[in-house]
Amino acid sequence: MRAHLMTLTMLCLGVLHGAARGEVINVYTSARVAPLMVGDGGGIYPDLVAYLNRKKLDQLSFRLVYLPRKRLQLQVERNELDGIVIGMMPHWFNDVAEKKYLWTAAFGTDRYVIVLPAALPFNPSRPGALTGRTVGLVLGYSYPELDGWIRQQGLVRNDAPSDEHSLEKLRVGRVDSVIAAQSVVRYYMKVHAMEADKFQLHELPSSLTERHFLVPRAKAAVYEKIAPVIRQLKDDPEWQRLAAKYE
Repeated sequence: MRAHLMTLTMLCLGVLHGAARGEVINVYTSARVAPLMVGDGGGIYPDLVAYLNRKKLDQLSFRLVYLPRKRLQLQVERNELDGIVIGMMPHWFNDVAEKKYLWTAAFGTDRYVIVLPAALPFNPSRPGALTGRTVGLVLGYSYPELDGWIRQQGLVRNDAPSDEHSLEKLRVGRVDSVIAAQSVVRYYMKVHAMEADKFQLHELPSSLTERHFLVPRAKAAVYEKIAPVIRQLKDDPEWQRLAAKYE
């Protein structure tokens, strides 16, 4: 009897130990746009989560979970989030000093561009150059750094559910221009075989977007595991090959 109890105790301890070492970490995102998230289950974010899993970081496993942006932000700010967040910037969470949360090195950069038909005359430095023209933007999104420039140019906002919808409207001539992240525009043009010489892209006067992991301080142990891996991504040929698919 004593031997059976001892065996049962050891089994229970082993299961508990394995559960602790095999913790599943939710990796939250509010992104639904390619190339960050691609319809077939691929994309930069799923590929990066899979890459972390291959690293076997103290037997942690990572699972990508979608959460709408407002709910995600609210849970982070209330310290209610049961995981980490991929693809965020400190100033989006009023944490430029990086004191509230833990932030990894950036694993990607981007910037906003305006894309227009090549035949449409446009001088980005001349105010009012696009007066009365429509610009495709995402419904419900604000663009604090660009709102002044959009007004200065005289653009009329035309909202769509996503950047892809706006770019499709541009492709078929239902809007005059689209403002979106450069990576989104270039990937869309590549996938839809849009001829580059039929469109013009101009960088806009906004800050460079850097994509980081946000880690709540309660998850400091997770941060200690992933931060060195993210820091060396730029020098890892495996990750560079994966990322190149989306350029």
